[in-house]
Amino acid sequence: MKIAKWLVGVVAVLLGGVYIVAFTSLGNGIVAPIVEKKMQQNLHLNAQLQTFSLSTSEIKIVLALTPKNTLSIQGSYSPFSQSVDLSYDLTFSDLKELQPLTQTQLQGALLTDGKIKGDMKFLTVDGKSDLAHSDTTYHVELTDLNPTSIVAKLHHIDLQTLLAMIGQKRYATATIDIDANFKNITPHQLDGDVLLQTSKGALNPKVMKEDFNISIPSTSFAMNLSAQLKGDDITYKYLLKSNLAKISSRGNITPQPLHVSLKYGLDIQELAVFKPMTGTDLRGGFKLSGTAKGDKQKMVIDAKSDIAASLTTAHITLKAFQPSEVTAQVRHLKVQKLLYMIKQPHYTDANIDVDAKLTNLDPQNLQGEVVTKIMNGKLDSNYLTRAYKFKHPMPTTTYNGIINTVLNKGAITSQIDFNSNLANLDIEKARYVLADASLTSDYKVKVPNLDRLYFVSDRHLRGGITAHGKITKAKDLDLTMLSDIANGKLDAKLHNDDFTAHLNDMDTLKVLNILLYPEVFDAKVDADVKYNLATSKGVVDAKLKEGKFTKNAALDLTKQYAKIDLYKQIFSGIANAKVNKEHVNASLDLKSNASSISTKNTKLNTKTHSINSKIKIVANNNPAIYVTLQGDLNRPKVNVDVNAIIKHEAQKVINKEVNKFLRKLF
Repeated sequence: MKIAKWLVGVVAVLLGGVYIVAFTSLGNGIVAPIVEKKMQQNLHLNAQLQTFSLSTSEIKIVLALTPKNTLSIQGSYSPFSQSVDLSYDLTFSDLKELQPLTQTQLQGALLTDGKIKGDMKFLTVDGKSDLAHSDTTYHVELTDLNPTSIVAKLHHIDLQTLLAMIGQKRYATATIDIDANFKNITPHQLDGDVLLQTSKGALNPKVMKEDFNISIPSTSFAMNLSAQLKGDDITYKYLLKSNLAKISSRGNITPQPLHVSLKYGLDIQELAVFKPMTGTDLRGGFKLSGTAKGDKQKMVIDAKSDIAASLTTAHITLKAFQPSEVTAQVRHLKVQKLLYMIKQPHYTDANIDVDAKLTNLDPQNLQGEVVTKIMNGKLDSNYLTRAYKFKHPMPTTTYNGIINTVLNKGAITSQIDFNSNLANLDIEKARYVLADASLTSDYKVKVPNLDRLYFVSDRHLRGGITAHGKITKAKDLDLTMLSDIANGKLDAKLHNDDFTAHLNDMDTLKVLNILLYPEVFDAKVDADVKYNLATSKGVVDAKLKEGKFTKNAALDLTKQYAKIDLYKQIFSGIANAKVNKEHVNASLDLKSNASSISTKNTKLNTKTHSINSKIKIVANNNPAIYVTLQGDLNRPKVNVDVNAIIKHEAQKVINKEVNKFLRKLF
């Protein structure tokens, strides 16, 4: 019995101690510093427990998280029934001070208060708040301390204040209302609805200009979202309206496992406003609408758009949210509107049709076909002349074409038929490999009238040309060109900037005719050309054979004064030239059985079409005759120096007369 009494006494003392520590002012004073220190460690704030009062049925706590942010709880509770009837009040006058707790930069103030009633099996929380100057009330039900039901009404939230509160600039102003009524928020047993409405919305042009460097007109907007949640299904309607864009969507979504069936629409009045979100510099209007159906394994998206005034449709299949197949059709896309949209100059007008079917979009295993038709093309000659600083106006240029493209395992192969009133281009097979960005292609180009290229060649030409060859571009650019021209053949190659050409058996009259030079010499010519496109420097070495001069002023004067007819003689020889941009320094050495014609350092200027040349003519063993050509290449000033031959003829006459005189004397 003594032992029992002693044990009862010990238990009584212990219970008395617990009671004194837990439920008396003396005990509260002992516990409060311990609780305060623990809170400081967990909250990472220098929190001060200003009031800590705990009795067997009442509790009152006032906690200063920071000097301007306090939390208070008071009311009754029953430790035996585990029930509470509490009032709470959160007065956060400076949210910035709570950054160590919130881990984000908040601004402004937040007030909320309410009551907590119930026991550990079922609790209700009813409160109100002034979040972002709103009139907010909420009712939350918790079963076994887990939220199971929420009813909240947030009316007249000020968007500008809300943005400032979360540390964002005031990009927009608006009034937001949210009504949420969830009878059950238990996962997979959802039952409720939510309505979100935004009114009196307006974007802030000044801040948009400062942050994103885009200029937008005065923009107002309103938004409406209604959703019904039942089990795992969400049925919704969404509409955003503004004077710049309209976005709408409606349908059904099941989050787990994901399944969607919805319609969508996008009508943008000005694309420039979306640059901060897309990172793309676009402008103008854009419409898009369609449907999306499927799940994670396979989702099908149908789309219709009026991009660049076209009628565009697309059928896209996604697998694991990655595009796997695309079928698209574009009709009457206007290139001029597309250029405007992507902020490019007005290079051209044209209509484009596209039919595309891509069965594999993996960059390493591309599969598909694309047919592109270009119709009613017309280049903006005035703009191109200014933009590329052509010295002469570009002529009116119209064009059309068709491109057939096959994509196969990382390679893109195209067949091109392009026609214009400047030139026609045909390519049977152009192959581009994505892995190494290499290109190989054949080509055939036909220029019916070379003179129409005067705006780029800076010289008038006569006739046309047809050429064909191959192009390869990997690390280096290589091009070959073969052409039948001037009754001969041209074989040319380009390696990066180095151009070489071999001319075989061409008629000089045809060449001079093409170049619009005086047709003074009829011969066959073989020539080798080396020229660097970057430096505009090169050399020409030519061989001339079986040549005859045609009627020209220089030889007419030679015949008149020197009594020498070079038109009847056949000449062969060599010609050389050094080219430095528009400056040409040429030499010529021609010989016949009885005569020779030569010149050194003849200066030609292809830009001014001028010549400065001194030609030496030695005919029939007579003294040399010098002919100078100066001025306009087409009509040069011709001067013939026949003094030496006149002296020679005079000497012959004198000798003849002297011989007569001597015979009479003797």
